[in-house]
Amino acid sequence: MTVPSTESSTKSANGPKPTILVIDDEPPLQKFLRVTLTSQNFNVIEALTGESGLRHTANDQPDLIILDLGLPDIDGVQVTKRIREWSSIPIIVISARGKEQDKVVALDAGADDYLTKPFGVAELMARVRVALRHIATANQTSGDSVFEQGHLRVDLARREVTVRGERVHLTPNEFRLLTVLIKNAGRVMTHRQLLREVWGPGSSDQSHYVRVYVNQLRQKIERDPARPGFILTETGIGYRFQVDD
Repeated sequence: MTVPSTESSTKSANGPKPTILVIDDEPPLQKFLRVTLTSQNFNVIEALTGESGLRHTANDQPDLIILDLGLPDIDGVQVTKRIREWSSIPIIVISARGKEQDKVVALDAGADDYLTKPFGVAELMARVRVALRHIATANQTSGDSVFEQGHLRVDLARREVTVRGERVHLTPNEFRLLTVLIKNAGRVMTHRQLLREVWGPGSSDQSHYVRVYVNQLRQKIERDPARPGFILTETGIGYRFQVDD
């Protein structure tokens, strides 16, 4: 497939550097992202439209996608949905739409994270590291049934949870919720996503379930439930299982 000459691809087929696909049509932001990411030792592929971004996703298999919602041909939410039909590549949405509902819609569509414009280099790179850790954790979890971080150890196959070496009893729903959060570690999970994964598709109007069970989990696995280090709240949106940076 021919790549339009107005777009650039710096991905090396055998290069060790992670590759990030930037789907955005704003020249100043394109330049900012290109300079920032290349200075941090990433390869960068640029796409000016949603359709071009979809082609690059399929052809170049980037390690991560940074996606603007306001594209000239397809809304970024639709791009996210189409990518999620066949790929789990981490997607960080960037947008001037800063309302909580806009974030929820993008995250429900399958985005891993959401940055509101304007944002700084430090915040962007932190989100990139978290997203890459998310996919690494997901790959590790899929091949290894034991998850360990800090004082927490979760044996997914045996359904055993230990905190500081002591067995902790979780109810079936608590364990399912913890499992979903761990398998998506580093990713923002909306209330709707958690309800669907843990309680089933008919529970979308029972958002209080998530809050109650998260509080119960924190009491059992956190050092200080009032200042959680594992299950972090994304206000008005959902929760994120924090991974070590």
